Amino acid sequence: MIKNSPVIRRCISCKKTSDRINLLKITNDHKLGIKFYKGIGRSAYICKSKKCCRDSKIKKKLQKALKTSFNPDFFDILEKEIANFK
Repeated sequence: MIKNSPVIRRCISCKKTSDRINLLKITNDHKLGIKFYKGIGRSAYICKSKKCCRDSKIKKKLQKALKTSFNPDFFDILEKEIANFK
C-alpha cells in the first residue's frame, strides 16, 4: 500500500513550511487573472493568519512572486478571504 506524503509549500511572508491545505493559494492564472485556491499558472502561498496578511512587505513579495501588479482593492479581498477561512 502506497502512502501519500503531504505536499509541502512555503509561506512567502514568514517563510515557514506547511502542508498546502493549511495555506492560502494565490494564483496568477494566464487567462482569468488573480484567483484564490484554483487556477493554473504562477502561484504563491500565504499562511492563513492575520500576521502574514498584514505584513508590511507582503504587497511587494506577492508582486515579485506572481510577476504582476495589484489593484488597491486586492488586499481588502485577501483579508476577507483569510477571515472566511476561520
